[in-house]
Formats: sequence, structure tokens, C-alpha cells
Amino acid sequence: MIINRPNLDAIFTGFKANFQSAFDGVKTQYKDIAMVVPSTTAKEIYPWLGAMPNFREWLGDRVINNLRTHDFSLINRDYENTVGVQRNAIEDDTFGTYAPIFAEYGRASASLPDELVFQTLPLGTSQLCYDGQFFFDTDHPVLNADGTVASVSNFGGGGGNAWYLMDLSRAVKPMIFQDRKKFELVRMDDPKDENVFMRKEYLYGVDGRCAAGFGLWQLAYMSRQTLNAANYAAARAAMLDLKGDGGRKLGVNPTHLVVGGANEGPARKILMNEMAAGGESNEWKGTAQLLLSSYL
Repeated sequence: MIINRPNLDAIFTGFKANFQSAFDGVKTQYKDIAMVVPSTTAKEIYPWLGAMPNFREWLGDRVINNLRTHDFSLINRDYENTVGVQRNAIEDDTFGTYAPIFAEYGRASASLPDELVFQTLPLGTSQLCYDGQFFFDTDHPVLNADGTVASVSNFGGGGGNAWYLMDLSRAVKPMIFQDRKKFELVRMDDPKDENVFMRKEYLYGVDGRCAAGFGLWQLAYMSRQTLNAANYAAARAAMLDLKGDGGRKLGVNPTHLVVGGANEGPARKILMNEMAAGGESNEWKGTAQLLLSSYL
């Protein structure tokens, strides 16, 4: 092949098609557990986290709910992936062998939000959320009706493989995915570029900016106890009983059981089996949807 601008443009167009086709074919899960927030700066601040609005009977004047400000922020991070294509591969018309790698770049780019969100989730036992406690903790501070502070837990303890019960029915989610710059394929293939001149190498890379972090702890419960009917029931009961400031019920209703591969079998038994282990009817069948992530 003659190396000139039209031919290099045509090659790049082909690589982009490989990239985009694979990108569009990925079925992601991160939007199930994370609210996607468009970002316009280096970091975003979420002062409204912690606001769980409840109604009251209108007697007299309206009561203004002044949202407590929380200095919780997420810093965007840069991610990149780059491949070099040798000039000889283009001259010899063998650049088509690179098509699978560009397809894989597309798949990896589309899957990165899943990877970031689900791999951040287990860190909730050691990373702080908006109230200054670990996201999964036994002593989140909540105000009682009389103004005293109570400790509320969304962590079941244990030492096994983690599983998570979540209420994913709301606009606000347990996790946040911050989207600053979407991933795109770019190139350095001008003859004047140093990589071309010095190393006979055309560079093609993907880059973007984003971040994953924690949203409302009230909508997620983590346990490392054995995933069985008794521990599942205890987690459900804890979430259903959650109260917010003022002692008012939050109306949290767990909709999804989120697990990794190690807990897939036990999760299916709880949510899908007609019969329990003792032969009696399984009262937990269909009480939540199974969300299986390969990144957990």
C-alpha cells in the first residue's frame, strides 16, 4: 500500500468502525446501581447527598427543609489505552490483523464504567461517604424525632464473599458514576510526528475522564455472612426498617441482590427456587432481582 493521507485516513476510519461496533455491542450494568452524573470540571461536589425528602401534612405555613450541606466530592481521573502499528504492516497490507485489537479497545472502553463502579463497591468498608462514616458501616448517625443521634447499620459483618442488597428503584442510586470526557479513538499518524519519524510507528489511542464513588448508603446493604435465607431475611428487614432524620420511615424496599460469581449459586437458590432446603415453600422466591457482576 502507498502510504499517503487518504490511505491513512481510510485505515483510521476502519479502526474506528471496529472500535465503535464493539463499543456499541457491550451490555453494561453500572447504570443499574449508579446514577450517571455529567461532569464539567475537575471534580464535582455533592452537597445534597443525604437529603431523603419526606412529606408532612400541611398545617399552617409551609416548613422549609434546609438541606444540610455535605462537603462530599469526586475527582475525575484520566484513563488511556494506546497501541502502535508498525509502518511495515501498512506498507505490506497486513494492518487488517489489528482489527481485533481495536474491537477489544471498544469493548474495554464501554466496560470500564462497570469495572470502576463494581470494583469500587467492596471498598465501601474502608472509604468514607458523605456523612463521614465508611459507606458500609454499623454506626451511620441519624437524628431521632427528639433530636438525639442514633447509630444505623448497613453492614452485616462476616468474613466470607461479599453480597449486597440494594434498592435500585429511585433516581438516586447507591453509587455514582461521574462522566467528564467520553472515550474516543485518536491518532498520531502524521509523518512529522516523532513516533512516525523515529520509530516507523503509527499510534492509535483511546482516552477519557471519569470517576466512580458512593451515593446514598441508605439504599445498599453489604454482608460477608454466608448468603442463606436467614441472613438474606435479616438484611431485608434492616433495609425495610430504615428511618431518616426525625424518625420517619424512608420507604426503602430492596429490589436487587448483587453478587459476584462465588455467590451466584446461593443467590439463585434464594431468589429462584420454588422450594427451600427443608422441602417447604421458599418464601423469598422473586423478592428481588439477581444482578451478577463479573467484576465483584
